[in-house]
Amino acid sequence: MKNNLVVKIGVFSALAFVLQMAVFFKVGGFLDIEFSDIPAIIISFAEGPVAGVLTELIKNLIHLLITRTGGIGEFANFVINGAFVFTLGVIYKQNKTKKNAIIALAAATVVLVIFAFFVNLYIMLPLYMKDAGFADKLNLTLHTITPFNFVKGIVLSIITMLIYKRISRIIK
Repeated sequence: MKNNLVVKIGVFSALAFVLQMAVFFKVGGFLDIEFSDIPAIIISFAEGPVAGVLTELIKNLIHLLITRTGGIGEFANFVINGAFVFTLGVIYKQNKTKKNAIIALAAATVVLVIFAFFVNLYIMLPLYMKDAGFADKLNLTLHTITPFNFVKGIVLSIITMLIYKRISRIIK
């Protein structure tokens, strides 16, 4: 990995961590709409999917220092958002056009929703809700978490489309 890329990943990870601290909207007490994934999306577009995933990893490792979830929230954030930025980075890398960026963001949103459904239902909720029955976990996943992730993917995609071109000039 080039030194320049290491510096970019470090800067974008730090920016992502700072944005992670600024929660703008809470759903159900545990789902946060925050913009910490935008730096990972931008670096994934600019430098490829591995850079985006590393940015998500480092952001969450830093967040472990102040965790209130015992690392469970950070693990979920990394796994789910890592799949999101990896997907869009792989697709966008093939053809760096505005049309392909839209396709990449749409496909990544679908991956986010589907992947998060299974991760939450079978891994995260059993860790958080040990005494709840499967039907309760399924209901929460279907009616709260899945719509939340769909909206989150759309919001992140729109913001990215509005700012990426301006920021991409600085990154190069």
